[in-house]
Amino acid sequence: MQNIAVILAGGIGARVGGNTPKQLLPLSDGHSVLEHAVNAFEQSPHIHEVCIVMHPDYIAHAEQMLLANAWQKVRQIIPGGKERWESSVNAIRLVRGKRLEVRGEEVNLLLHDAARPFVSQEIIARVCEALEEHEAVTVAIPSTDTVYEMADGQVARIPQRSTIMRAQTPQAFRLELIAEAYTKALGADICDEHACAACHLPATDDCGIVHEHMPHIPIHIVLGEEQNKKITFKEDI
Repeated sequence: MQNIAVILAGGIGARVGGNTPKQLLPLSDGHSVLEHAVNAFEQSPHIHEVCIVMHPDYIAHAEQMLLANAWQKVRQIIPGGKERWESSVNAIRLVRGKRLEVRGEEVNLLLHDAARPFVSQEIIARVCEALEEHEAVTVAIPSTDTVYEMADGQVARIPQRSTIMRAQTPQAFRLELIAEAYTKALGADICDEHACAACHLPATDDCGIVHEHMPHIPIHIVLGEEQNKKITFKEDI
């Protein structure tokens, strides 16, 4: 079984502010957010290959990082889409095209937000181990806050906190499963770039696509960690 990590770095991180995408901003050790995310999967013995999905205007930056860090598992740097789902589809399309090279071997995709640079080796290991039994796996942590469901600016429902978890990444799937889920969501074969270009999906994550369009597939949850937080605002840097 081959595990391929896809680092989704196609956004520009508008909420962080400034002219530089947040995935290119340096952390305290001088290495960028993206470098930290890639390094985590590069160092994992459970990961066989890494693909970076980068904003088209910044692919050269990712290529420079590849050379500077001498990453051995990074095989592809491909352009992302305008929306997150488009970046996922671009990666799925690429890996499916390359799958001919690994005939007969099951392929798993681990889709990870570059904006979560502190993903641990333990989380990656737990996800890969869960993939040995499950077709769809996600990472989540229990909510420590009460959550309101809102309607028209008012509290419509207050779910039991014990049933609420906060989603993290990576989210991982059998390659053919996530490809089929997106094909159903788009109403078009994801291998047909022209057909997909005319499609639109509401903003969601990859688990949301599987949950909505392949509801018979259980999505297994593995425990995440508080440190696997997402960098969203300037203060997070």
